[in-house]
Amino acid sequence: MRQLFVALCAAALSATLAVAADDVTQTHALSLLGEPKYGPDFSHLNYVNPDAPKGGEIRQVAIGTFDSLNPFILKGNVATGLGLVYETLATSTQDDPSAEYGLIAESMQVPADNAWVGFTLRPEARFHDGSPIIADDVLFSFEILKEQGHPFFRTYYASVTGVEKLGERQLRFLFENGDNKELPMIMGQLPVLSKAHWEAREFDATTLDPWMGSGPYRVLEVDPGRSITYQRVDDYWAKDLPINRGRFNFERVKYDYYRDQTVALEAFKAGEYDLRVENSAKRWATGYDSPALNRGYIVKEEIRHSLPTGMQAFVFNTRRDFFQDPRVRQALAYAFDFEWSNKTLFFDAYTRTESYFSNSELAARGLPSEGELTILEPFREQLPEEVFTAEYHPPSTDGSGNIRGNLREARRLLNAAGWEVQDGKLVNTGTGEAMSFEMLLVSPDFERVVLPFQQNLARLGIDMSIRTVDPAQYQRRLDDFDFDMVVGSFGQSLSPGNEQRDFWSSGAADTPGSRNLIGIKDPVVDALIELIITAPDRQTLVDRTRALDRVLLWGHYVIPHFHIRDFRVAYWNKFGHPDVTPDYGLGLWTWWVDREKAEVLIEAGALTRTASIGQ
Repeated sequence: MRQLFVALCAAALSATLAVAADDVTQTHALSLLGEPKYGPDFSHLNYVNPDAPKGGEIRQVAIGTFDSLNPFILKGNVATGLGLVYETLATSTQDDPSAEYGLIAESMQVPADNAWVGFTLRPEARFHDGSPIIADDVLFSFEILKEQGHPFFRTYYASVTGVEKLGERQLRFLFENGDNKELPMIMGQLPVLSKAHWEAREFDATTLDPWMGSGPYRVLEVDPGRSITYQRVDDYWAKDLPINRGRFNFERVKYDYYRDQTVALEAFKAGEYDLRVENSAKRWATGYDSPALNRGYIVKEEIRHSLPTGMQAFVFNTRRDFFQDPRVRQALAYAFDFEWSNKTLFFDAYTRTESYFSNSELAARGLPSEGELTILEPFREQLPEEVFTAEYHPPSTDGSGNIRGNLREARRLLNAAGWEVQDGKLVNTGTGEAMSFEMLLVSPDFERVVLPFQQNLARLGIDMSIRTVDPAQYQRRLDDFDFDMVVGSFGQSLSPGNEQRDFWSSGAADTPGSRNLIGIKDPVVDALIELIITAPDRQTLVDRTRALDRVLLWGHYVIPHFHIRDFRVAYWNKFGHPDVTPDYGLGLWTWWVDREKAEVLIEAGALTRTASIGQ
């Protein structure tokens, strides 16, 4: 009887495993929107030249300074470009925004109930010292990032309940529940670090010693605070994978640091570095005039993209008492004259931003749809009526510079919130405190944008001082939420999810280094974030994201700025790039040094051979 019982149990277990296996999808790519763009047998990405020549050097610019090569902790100012050194289990492309393709992992496994995700690692995957990447390294990376890494990782991996090692190259991550459709892809983004390399080192300390990674480049030279150079790894284990064909063509990548954008631009025109992406309309319109530009040695190119432009804005720190009343925040928005700024300062280059998810289908438009109303209705008593009855638009003007009407509306809102002008100063009638705060900036470029805003606020009796600090101090103050108002930006993807917790959740508001600069603590916002994370399909995700967008907009947490739908790229004419550009990125790592073009610059004496081609 015992033998029969054991046999029956074994048969039942075998049947259970067979059913479980039938319910598990094994795939080369994870996708939130149906099938991934590239099938399992693709040979290369559509926006690369698979036969691009290798070699040469690209020199780029960074502003500020750096004192650390550890990109995974809160401490320090991290050097630019370190993402070239490290790899993840899976990687995204710039033309398929909702998918990730296996990189260190050769395949992924996801059950029908989304209760876990499994990864099978490639046997050829190697760190730079030649040691294989195995499941123990992945387990170590997950644990060390959660325990000692940047606070972001704890939030991002909050719904992962455990990890199971299934073999030397196999493991799976277990989830709190199956509702979080994005979690498999989040785990695909896990940076994989060498357990052997880090076990005897202090992980949560800044360092200028190069780390060992597994990516296409390694750190070659470090001049602390001034420059960092990366060398392409000749025996890079993944160079022939379809995801990488035609990419990472430069032999060397160098970032030179400058303290000031004005000095950096002059250095570019003098040939001190090769390429810059411009973010100033004024510099783009007038700053590049030079003999090199006129002779065709420098190229200015505007490359259209379809990326969501997110939200750049003057950001209120609602942890400050004087910014806690939404009527005050709304009033101050009437003092920013975008239309005048766009005409006078920006050469009419920009479009006003009216959504946290601008330039995408996720942006709230018109009045709430039926789907959005279904989501918002349970929270009606906790929300401003405008969420349901009005389309959000920031205050606007005729561009003449005369904003008397706007200032009258601002005074009305301030009076309703208990603020009145006394002896030329805006004073809280309850406490007697005058409104005085600081605008914290990291770039002098923005001072010309802030000064007219400052002058308009002064007409309301508000004393706003302007302080520009170096990047290191600026980052420290942001990490500690030690500011009144800043120029902030909140980038978005086409598939928002768990990262929204770091932007807006109550938990992130008290987490140093989080992106909840505003300090939002709103149970409605928390609930909407979780609804986005657990959206079962695309239309539901769109509806829930638009609902969150409306709640954020009518909370008057920021004074929206502006955006542009092109990359403005200036470069010395030594590069080639594919005819096809990706919709969701610049595709810089598909470019290459064109030696014929470089020789023209050398013969003309515009650049030296070292500067044109590299060493």
